[in-house]
Amino acid sequence: MATIDMKRIRNIVLMGHSGSGKTSLAEAMLYLSGGSDRLGKISEGNTVFDFDPEAIRRKISVASSQAPLMWKDIKINLIDTPGYPGFTGEVSQAVRVADSALILVDAKAGIQVGTELAWDKAEEAGLPKAIFINKFDDNEARFRKLLNALHEKFGRSICPLTIPMVQDGTVKGTIDLVAKEAHSFDEKGTHHVLPIPEENMEDVEEFREMLLEAVAGTSEDLMNKYFGGEEISYMEICNAVHEGIIHGDIVPCFSGCATKLWGVWTLMNSISESFPRHSAKGTERSAAGEPVEIVPEGAPAILIYKTIADPFVGKMSYFKVMNGTVKGDLTLKNTRTGDSERLGKIYVIRGKNQSEVEELACGDIGMVSKLSAATGDTLSWTGEASYLPAAYPEPFYVKSLSPKAKGDEDKISSAVTKLLEEDMTLKYEVNRETGQMLLSGLGGTHLEITLAKMKVRYGVDVLLGEKKISYRETIRSSCKVEGKHKKQSGGHGQYGHVKIEFSPGEGEGLTFTESIFGGSVPKNFHPAVEKGLQECMSKGVLAGYPVVGLAANLYDGSYHDVDSSEMAFKLAASLAFRDGLPQCSPVILEPVGKLCVLIPDDQMGDVIGDLNKRRGKILGMTQDERKRGWSNIEAEVPEAEMNDYVHALRAISQGRGSFTFYFDHYEETPAGVAEKIIAAAKE
Repeated sequence: MATIDMKRIRNIVLMGHSGSGKTSLAEAMLYLSGGSDRLGKISEGNTVFDFDPEAIRRKISVASSQAPLMWKDIKINLIDTPGYPGFTGEVSQAVRVADSALILVDAKAGIQVGTELAWDKAEEAGLPKAIFINKFDDNEARFRKLLNALHEKFGRSICPLTIPMVQDGTVKGTIDLVAKEAHSFDEKGTHHVLPIPEENMEDVEEFREMLLEAVAGTSEDLMNKYFGGEEISYMEICNAVHEGIIHGDIVPCFSGCATKLWGVWTLMNSISESFPRHSAKGTERSAAGEPVEIVPEGAPAILIYKTIADPFVGKMSYFKVMNGTVKGDLTLKNTRTGDSERLGKIYVIRGKNQSEVEELACGDIGMVSKLSAATGDTLSWTGEASYLPAAYPEPFYVKSLSPKAKGDEDKISSAVTKLLEEDMTLKYEVNRETGQMLLSGLGGTHLEITLAKMKVRYGVDVLLGEKKISYRETIRSSCKVEGKHKKQSGGHGQYGHVKIEFSPGEGEGLTFTESIFGGSVPKNFHPAVEKGLQECMSKGVLAGYPVVGLAANLYDGSYHDVDSSEMAFKLAASLAFRDGLPQCSPVILEPVGKLCVLIPDDQMGDVIGDLNKRRGKILGMTQDERKRGWSNIEAEVPEAEMNDYVHALRAISQGRGSFTFYFDHYEETPAGVAEKIIAAAKE
C-alpha cells in the first residue's frame, strides 16, 4: 500500500455489545472496498478479523484486530474490538489509538449494556462518536422507537444521516438524508440509486429536518441559511457534520445490515468525507496528562499500543505514528528505558496477514517485530516526548495453575511471561506461602482462552484450580505450660526444660520475653527457646496455618550441666507450644479485603443483598462524582467469599458494574466457618 498522508487517514474503532455485528460490518467494509475478495462470515469461520482459533471456535471476537482499506482515496484503518466483557483490555488499546468510535446497535435488541459501556468508554477517551444501527432489515425493528431511545439515553446530539426505506411494512433499502436519495440492494449487495418513494416522504422530511437543525447549530452562516429558508448544500452538510463530530455537537446515526451490505456504501462515504483525522483534536496527551502538539512534519514518535507474542515471528509491536513520519530501519529512543531501538521493517496488518511498507505518515498505524519495548512505551527521535498509554481494568478473578504433565512448571512460567507481554489485564504470581502458581484475569472465559493460547502456541497443557486462602491462627486467652525434653541413650543425653506463659501478642509475629530469676535456664539457651517457638508458629494447632499475634514469656525451667543443649531447649519449647496453645482458646483468622463497587443506583439493593450473603460489612455509600445515577459502595468482605464475585456482579448488573478488591486485614472467622476450615485441613 502506497504512503498516505495524514489528511487522508481515518482510524475507526468498532465498538458495541457482543453480537451487534462489529466484525460483520468490518468484513462488509473490507469486501466493498476491494480489500478482500470474499465476504467473510462468522458462522463459517472465514473472516479476516476473527482469525484466532478460539475466536473461530467460539464465534466471538476475543482480541482486537485491524485492517486498512481504501475508499475514495481515503485510507480507513478499521479496528474491530470484542464485545464480551472479559476482553475490555483489548478495547482500551484500540480506543487509545483511534480517532473516532463507531458504536454498533442491534436494531431489534436496541440499547444493550455493551452499547452503554462503549459510549462511556468513548466519552472517557474524548473520542468523536457515530452510531450504526445494524440488522435493520428485521421487520420487528422499529427505527423511530430506537432513535427516541438513543436520544433519551445519550442526548439529542444523535442525528440520523440514513434511515430505513420501508414499503408495505417491509424494509427494502435505505434512504440517504444528506444526498436525498434512496438506495436498494441486490443479492450481491450492490446498491442502486432510486428516487425516494412517496410513502416515505413524511418520514424523510421529519428526519431531514432533524439533520438540518443539527447542522445549522454548527455555524452562524448555516444557522442564517436554515432560518432564512435557503437550501444547505450536500458539501455544506458534510463539512458541518465533520465539525459537529469533532466538537461532539453531532453524533451521526446510520442504518444498515452488515451481512447484506445494506447501508455500508453510504457509511463509508460519510467516513471519508466527514470523520476526523489524527490532527483534528489539535494535540495529543502526554504520560503526565499534558497536551502535546501534533506536528506531521516534525520529529518521528510512535506509541506502542499492542503487543503479540508470536512463537514464530517473535514479539510483534503494533504502533501508531503520533508525530512525524516513520521509515523502516529508523532508530528511535525508548523514553521509558532510555534504550535505542532500531525499527527494521515496517508492516501494515490486515487480520493475520502482513504487508511491508517503506514508511508511515503521522496518524497511521503499523507493526514492527522483535523490539524490546513493551506495550505503552513511546519511541521517539528525541527521547523526550512520552505519550499517555491506555488505561486497563485490574484483574480480580484468580485461579491456580497446575500442569497436566509433571515437570511442566517451568514451561508454564515461561509461557505465561510471554502472554503477559501482550495481555495487560493478566497478572501472574507464585504464592510463597501456598506454593501455588496464580493467574488473575477478567473472568472465566478470559482465563480459558489464555490457557488455550498457551496450549496452541507453546504446547503447555494447564489445569485451572481454586486459589488456596491464606488463613492464620492466633489465641484469645493466656495459659502457663511447661515443656520437658529428656532423652538418655548412652553417652551424653538430651535435657531441656522450660516453663512458658503464652498470651495474645500485640505484634503480628512472636513477642518473646523472659523473666527468669536465679538462672534456672541459662541465658545462652534463651535464643534456642525463641527459635523453637518461631519454627512452631509456621504450623498452628487447629488447621496447620501460621500462627500470628503470639506473646511468650519464659519464666522458669531447668537444665543439666552436661546433657542440656540448644537443640534440647528448642525441642522443649516446641513441646510447650503444642501443649499450651490448645489451652489458650485458639481461633482461625481469615483475610478480609476492602471492596469498592461502582454500580447504577437502581441495582444497589441487589448488590448489598449479595454482599450480606457473602458476610460483607457495608462501610458506606456515596454518589459517584463522574457518573450521574451511579454510586460507590464500600465494604469489607472475607477473601474466601470473593472467588466468583466477578461473575456474580456481572450477572447482577448485566455487566455494568465494576469493582476493586484489595487485602486489608485479618479478623476472626465465625465458628461455623472455622469448623469447616478445620475439617477440610484434617481431610
